[in-house]
Amino acid sequence: MRNRKWLVAILLCVVGVHVLALCSGFLAPYDYAEQNRNLPYAPPSTLHFRDTQGVFHWRPCVSPLVERPGTFGVYDEDANNCLPVRFFVRGTEYTVLWLFQSNWHLVGVSQPAKIFLLGSDGYGRDQLSRLLYGSRLSLFAGLLATALTLGLGGLLGTIAGFYGGWVDAALMRCVELFLALPWLYLLFALRAFLPLHISATQAFLLLITAIGVIGWARPARLIRGVILSGKERSYVMAARMFGASDLYLMRRHMAPYTYGILLTQAAMLVPQYILAEVTLSFLGLGVAEPTPSWGNMLSILQQYDVLVSYWWMWAPGGALIVVCFGYWLLAGALQTRAESIAH
Repeated sequence: MRNRKWLVAILLCVVGVHVLALCSGFLAPYDYAEQNRNLPYAPPSTLHFRDTQGVFHWRPCVSPLVERPGTFGVYDEDANNCLPVRFFVRGTEYTVLWLFQSNWHLVGVSQPAKIFLLGSDGYGRDQLSRLLYGSRLSLFAGLLATALTLGLGGLLGTIAGFYGGWVDAALMRCVELFLALPWLYLLFALRAFLPLHISATQAFLLLITAIGVIGWARPARLIRGVILSGKERSYVMAARMFGASDLYLMRRHMAPYTYGILLTQAAMLVPQYILAEVTLSFLGLGVAEPTPSWGNMLSILQQYDVLVSYWWMWAPGGALIVVCFGYWLLAGALQTRAESIAH
């Protein structure tokens, strides 16, 4: 019972992160591409609960930032002008679940103040808004690539284990080939043959397809082992004698044995594929600016002055660590759950 509660708690946290990513347009105060050239590398906004007279207010307020003369990225607050933070405000339009338009945002503040809860980047773009919008690309690239990998690996592993013979031998040689391939260099080579400038949608689909197809070999080998064991069970042989088709046997009697492995593999592969997308975008081979992903947001840290001076630019790295750690906990909980059921 304790393991089950732990599993449910981790699963709810992981699902919650993805729900936040889907609601990024509503949660983000600004559009991810909105620039404020007079506020480069602005620090995270300070929320004030007391006005200049020292009176406490339940609603926080934000003071406009003024760049200190003769400096770059050093700001002072206009303490005499503290504007209240408002909730459920109208702002820039965004697409909800890729279906319809909305312009409602969770928080906002009146001009001339800006609410930068995670600071701004070199173009004055809100780092929190870009982090939320970038989570959609990075997280769902991992999910969709994992679905492609497990779909392909599950299908080929089932065919290899069920039919055996030359089919099994041929597919297992392909498995060994794909396991030996250096996937990162293969992705570099693939990107080198494509046009330099492609749209964000094309780059996203390319990432999903390339990462998903390359990783099918390991799940296929695991599924093959389960099918080899399952097809020799007595009720499977009895169903075959009664005239059950191969498709019926694989769908009805073989597939249920693979669900546990597929779930565990999914929890292990999603963080790997998120890291793969982040790595490629960090190196300039994924989705390009101004569309945010956690990888191209972290690429600015290649500049030493940004690396050491503006700690809030590390925010995508912190989010990446939290998400990957959550998935690895989920994979461990699923494995523990499967072992407890088996025993």
